Amino acid sequence: MLSRTADHLYWMARYMERAENTARMLDVNYQASLLPQSSDAAEQGWRGLLSISELTGDYMARHDKVTPREVMEFMVADPKNLSSIYSCLRAARENARAVRGALTTEVWETSNQTWLEFNRLIADKAYLKDPAECFEWVKFRSHLSRGVTLGTMLQDEAFHFLRIGTFLERADNTARLLDVKFHTRNADDLQPTAEKDPHEVDFYHWSAVLRSVSGFEVYRKVYRNVIKPEKVAELLILRHDMPRSLTACMQEVTTNLRRVANDQSIETLRRAGRLRADLEYARIDEILATGLHAFLTQFLDRVADLGYGISRDFLVPV
Repeated sequence: MLSRTADHLYWMARYMERAENTARMLDVNYQASLLPQSSDAAEQGWRGLLSISELTGDYMARHDKVTPREVMEFMVADPKNLSSIYSCLRAARENARAVRGALTTEVWETSNQTWLEFNRLIADKAYLKDPAECFEWVKFRSHLSRGVTLGTMLQDEAFHFLRIGTFLERADNTARLLDVKFHTRNADDLQPTAEKDPHEVDFYHWSAVLRSVSGFEVYRKVYRNVIKPEKVAELLILRHDMPRSLTACMQEVTTNLRRVANDQSIETLRRAGRLRADLEYARIDEILATGLHAFLTQFLDRVADLGYGISRDFLVPV
């Protein structure tokens, strides 16, 4: 496969997954903002959202303060923000158009229709009128895109590059979410007060984290007890049967990377396999003992290095 074709497929998948992840985080933060809380706590939630995506600097360069409406517009509809849902869906569609011949008609039409319909939603300001419905629509279109890919595409190199892009992006996002949320939980604004039961604070906070990765019902099924931070971390890091966990994502990345491997990519495949093995044989008590932030920071560095290796070995050089 031509490196340019592989590049478009890889980034098409990454941008679609990024749009979904952004919608998930916005949805959960919006729902959490409706709960009784101080203005400082609400603002901390929106700041955390910008921090996850490393957009705090870009946002503050253009806005005087953090407000729900301005953050929503910045992360949903701002074409100048390259990580906004608008920019991600546009980039996914443009990458799909560039490799139209490598996709089935259903995959292309799904991507194209998503972009066209989202423009109508933006024109109607639907994300401000009913944010929850808008975010659910973005998630549904991402699910549809993956489903059509699985259901209609030949499982050749094109398919494998789409899967690599999807799960590498998902691993990066889950790690960022966990890192920021564990730090936010210790912020003064979220500490229990005389009016708040600490267990109630914990429940709402960790429920929001789980819902952002569609993990609330999974948690209840697996652990069958109250929501505990260490169990949330275990579910989202080490459970191989949790679709959005770091272990599950790296299993998919390694499997698909092996299918397209060549003599030049031996080192990249080795690093992917090493990262997957480190997760597979890790224990959550050991991770927490050495520091979750340090673990997740190292994981993000290794994922970024892996992305660089994939780009160097297969894609158009940056």
